[in-house]
Amino acid sequence: MIKLYTDAATKGNPGPTGLGALILVGHQQFQLTSTLPQADNHQGEFVAARFGFDYLIRHFPDEQTVLFYTDSRLLSDAIGKNYTKHYQAELAQLNERLAHFPTVVTQWIPDRQNGGAHHLANQALQSLE
Repeated sequence: MIKLYTDAATKGNPGPTGLGALILVGHQQFQLTSTLPQADNHQGEFVAARFGFDYLIRHFPDEQTVLFYTDSRLLSDAIGKNYTKHYQAELAQLNERLAHFPTVVTQWIPDRQNGGAHHLANQALQSLE
């Protein structure tokens, strides 16, 4: 079982965006960061999730169960309903990644429980300054 936490940090809205993904597998931890030159905060959350799942697809077997945690209510609701009014393209791209795994359980969590991914996203954003 894999636990994936993702977050995005945007300076301005839209603006430069930092992405963070924290992956926990057994007793191993993987910390990932990336950046986008321009995104709004919701786009950033979708891209951060894609970024995390892309890493999982490249580095772990497809038969893994993934527990996916996000502090973005819009993102968790979009995955659960398979619908979002303004981010259909982003959701479709994310769904392609989710389909690689037999079971993905998406869970919204409060900001305070997503500190690792939040810290990584802010660290990435600071690298743009």
